Amino acid sequence: MPNPYFVTIECGHCATRHDHREPQTVCRKCRGPLLVKYDLFHPALPSLDELKRRPSGQFRFHEVLPTDHGADTPSLGEGSTPLFKAAGLGRNIWIKDEAQNPTGSFKARGMAVAMARAVDLGLKHFALPSNGNAGGAAAAYGALHGVEVEVIVPRATPQTLIDEPLALGAKVETVEGTIADAARLVASRCESGEVFNLATLREPFRIEGKKMMGYEIFWDLGRLPDVVVYPTGGGTGLIGMVKAFDEMEQLGWIGEERPRMVSVQVDSCAPIVRAFHDGTQHAEPWEDAGETAAYGLRVPSAIGDRLMLEGLRQTGGTAVAVGETEMLEATDRLARDGGVWGSPEGGACLAAVNRLLEGGWMTPEETTVIFNTASATKYR
Repeated sequence: MPNPYFVTIECGHCATRHDHREPQTVCRKCRGPLLVKYDLFHPALPSLDELKRRPSGQFRFHEVLPTDHGADTPSLGEGSTPLFKAAGLGRNIWIKDEAQNPTGSFKARGMAVAMARAVDLGLKHFALPSNGNAGGAAAAYGALHGVEVEVIVPRATPQTLIDEPLALGAKVETVEGTIADAARLVASRCESGEVFNLATLREPFRIEGKKMMGYEIFWDLGRLPDVVVYPTGGGTGLIGMVKAFDEMEQLGWIGEERPRMVSVQVDSCAPIVRAFHDGTQHAEPWEDAGETAAYGLRVPSAIGDRLMLEGLRQTGGTAVAVGETEMLEATDRLARDGGVWGSPEGGACLAAVNRLLEGGWMTPEETTVIFNTASATKYR
């Protein structure tokens, strides 16, 4: 049955409402990204104590997810990834290890929810651009639901990240350039309406899966951390966690306090970092995005730029661009001193923490959560 707490879909820019009972892409008025809204004051919502007694997993708090089947939504076991203290990296550094999701990355979270909701709405054929991890996750959940998936990736994508969606039954095509070029091809494929675009924030539901990272941090720590450091490409996870914290306040779990959110990018492609420090509300596309080992960060432009920048500023956060050598050295340290053989994006987060500690923006006494977003094995 439909989720009784899911009330509407609203544009994150102009607040125009859209019918949540029909497939939606971007705002019909301003082309902004759409966000799901729930009745968070409903008296039948479970209490925090009740939630903690439920089985762990992505759909533990299914009342704030948009699918029709609640706790019975088809799943590959995503969510409830470990959050642990990494004393070798710093006395108050915690790692949220998203590599322990199905398909080895955080992309499983968004696809678990987006694919399930799209199937609820009767959709059966999907396409998306990907730097690798999203394509694998979409293919896996497409296989789970028995639907067709097409993945368009930049030609420079590692073969492992191409083999994965192929093995899971998806069609894979490569294009010259960056994910922006792949996105343009996907958009053209979806113009007829026969294929649904699953690109980042081109539909409203991937963010709902990613926001659960914010809920899990709160449940596992028993409070909010002081700082959350997150590698930012399309920015769905950053926007989603900010959304989660806002929902928690409406639920009465927290007050106005928020972790200071940190967006991490690389020097060769840092549109959000540039826009944040320039004080603008929009991030201009990054020209000539350079090659980087952190494939997920090579995103020259993102539809969620304005929401990312708002989230950083509203939480008192910041944005950091790290160098390639700096990032790779930190990735090695993440393994040697933190016990996580992680992605370069995870290493970028640790490099950013080092930079912010040295500059005095944060202190060793502050509780800091950094994200490792994927397994190192996917980058070979």
